[in-house]
Amino acid sequence: MNTDYLIIGSGAVGMAFADTLLDESDAHITIVDRHATPGGHWNDAYPFVALHQPSAFYGVNSTELGTRRKDESGPNRGMYELAGGAEIITYYDKVMQHKFLPSGRVSYFPTSNYAGDGRIVSLLSGAQTAVTARKKVVDATWFSPNVPSTHTHNFTVADGVRVIAPNGLPQLWLQREGWPVPRKFCILGAGKTAMDAAVWLLRNGAAPDSIQWVMPRDSWLVNRLQTQPGLEFFNHSIGGEADKLGAFAEARSVEEVFLKLESLGQMLRIDRSHSPTMFHYATISTGEVDLLRKIQHVIRKGRVQTIASDAMVMDQGTVAMEPGTLYVDCTASAISHRICEPVFREGRIQIQLLRAPLVALSAALTAYVEVHGTDDAHKNQLCVPVPFPADLAGYVPATQVSMMNQFRWSQDKALRQWVSNSRLDGFGKMVAELDKADAERQAVLARLRTNAFAAMANMPNLMASAV
Repeated sequence: MNTDYLIIGSGAVGMAFADTLLDESDAHITIVDRHATPGGHWNDAYPFVALHQPSAFYGVNSTELGTRRKDESGPNRGMYELAGGAEIITYYDKVMQHKFLPSGRVSYFPTSNYAGDGRIVSLLSGAQTAVTARKKVVDATWFSPNVPSTHTHNFTVADGVRVIAPNGLPQLWLQREGWPVPRKFCILGAGKTAMDAAVWLLRNGAAPDSIQWVMPRDSWLVNRLQTQPGLEFFNHSIGGEADKLGAFAEARSVEEVFLKLESLGQMLRIDRSHSPTMFHYATISTGEVDLLRKIQHVIRKGRVQTIASDAMVMDQGTVAMEPGTLYVDCTASAISHRICEPVFREGRIQIQLLRAPLVALSAALTAYVEVHGTDDAHKNQLCVPVPFPADLAGYVPATQVSMMNQFRWSQDKALRQWVSNSRLDGFGKMVAELDKADAERQAVLARLRTNAFAAMANMPNLMASAV
């Protein structure tokens, strides 16, 4: 068969790219994915997983996710809804069934593997389909995370020790014969998955004293209050962005940037007595942080090497453990640190992050530029990949490249208009439609612009201080 674009992956990235490509061109698209339904890693996620940031700017550009309601209970109370895994899978399936396939311009190969050289292989029958992409092959797998349910842990476990992925927590009532109901829990890992597991345990009746938490390193966390899209949150979102850039402009070191942001309420950390060394844009509410601070048994001895029936052997020593403890493995890394490469090459598109941390916007914008850009050189000028932070110092170049991309987009009238109208942008439309007579909010925008120039001027100094 022939197609214009062959997209590998029907996760958030592949779906966002295909959606914009459908709207901006008359191209025929073929999508292949190993999962049985669209949604990528959301198919494998633990049942209580939810977005870090509001549903309002996640998914595909053409179709709203959620209803823009605010949560009335729980740690996210008062802020815009966060879609859970099941809702997201249903959403992507509806996009596929109600928009993509009825268009007559999409061929979809679920439960299939792309074997390269234009060969699609069914995982169920082994049947092969040869596909010729007239324009480009689109790799939408750059962001594919390593999720707990498909992750193989890199520590040894003694016989009789129970280690489960977070997916198993809601099914503890399905006791296997011989396994007692756990009374002690140990969470392995320090990322957002571990935080989600800890919050789930606490909200479902586990006593804080029953939980131990292996935390190899602490993280700086984005305060979710700063990510709200509604105009009523303008001072937190747009004003917060102005404050953030002010911190970048004034700080003399990367560590000082984070401390300034913490003092402004932009950044959070669970334990104020420990200095975080990790930042991956994990976003959390102050309510969740308050819950997590109830866990006092935090083990900071590096990573686990071996779990025995009554102890954990770790990088920095051995810790005695109560026999029968249930270990929750949250050590899978959702982030693969890779060297960025050009997005557009002859016959190929490698979708990458263009504005941190908005993956869906980056994919949709890549499709828009593919359709309306002149040649690959011009397209790559508009789509410079953002290096994802591997440590605290990485926050500076990630912010710098994101801002430079945003500036380039603003110089292209049509692209600027598309970004401003895109619901995946989060704040662009709100800023574009702001009443010019609103002196107070216009002053915030002016401060944002002033701080942006000062921040860009200071970023080389911040990066030099981190060497």
